Amino acid sequence: MKDGVKDGVTTGVITGAITGVISGRTVLYAILADPILHVKTPDAINTLLRARGIDGVMVPMHVGPGELASVAGALRGIRNFAGFIATVPHKTSMAALCDSISDRARAVGAVNVVRRNADGTLAGDMFDGLGFTVGLRRAGIEIAGRSAYLAGAGGAASAIAFALVAAGVSRLTIANRTRVKSEALMERLAKHGSTVPVRTGDSDPTGHDIVINGTSLGLHPGDPLPLDVARLDSRQIVAEIIMNPETTPLLVAARARGCRVQAGWPMLACQLGMMADFMGLLPATAAVADAAESAGSAMSR
Repeated sequence: MKDGVKDGVTTGVITGAITGVISGRTVLYAILADPILHVKTPDAINTLLRARGIDGVMVPMHVGPGELASVAGALRGIRNFAGFIATVPHKTSMAALCDSISDRARAVGAVNVVRRNADGTLAGDMFDGLGFTVGLRRAGIEIAGRSAYLAGAGGAASAIAFALVAAGVSRLTIANRTRVKSEALMERLAKHGSTVPVRTGDSDPTGHDIVINGTSLGLHPGDPLPLDVARLDSRQIVAEIIMNPETTPLLVAARARGCRVQAGWPMLACQLGMMADFMGLLPATAAVADAAESAGSAMSR
């Protein structure tokens, strides 16, 4: 075993066979969520850690919104803790708790991965949007020139909105239960130079090529559907961000209406490499998106 430092983060790199034993040299990672039972990321990241020969382990942490600030503060002081993934409902709130965030995360207004530097400072970034669009492309779904309907305006949905605009959608409709959030997301897109026509919408996804659920609806049994599935038709592609259950009620309804569907898992699979690199698990890559595609391909097999 030999230790190294990457971007101020202590890392343990196994030089021989991977033993799977947790020791005093093991570097700790976490995922913070509420609820926590649905998360699949720890298994995926731990598989990636083993594949890369890193002596580290990711564990799930059930943290409610009221405890997020205190937990994030406490993690600053754990010297063998290197970073964490922030998921529902913490992506937006966590951005304000970081000492620094990327330009991408600042534009989106949310983070989904945080690196703890050696001095205890926290740096955040957001890869949901890139993961989502790379996942569509890997499935053979072209984005450029197509219209998109996006349900949601929270952290993940905002990241997806920015990524869709960057990928060249012809127009974008944002539908959120709280209209003011849709309008705020529209303003952020315009502020950052988007020339794509963007409007707010309601539950009707009619007239859009790609229909996306960017909300957490479908995560819990009995959740209402995020949009009016009766208005879907077989020419549309319906995509999810929820990974567990893998087949959400929205996807069941979309399949019943003849739509092509995309589950939520590819969004995670296609950003695993990006998140790992950001937390210091590999030397920095020159082409982050290409690294993510390679990691996503390995994770999804």
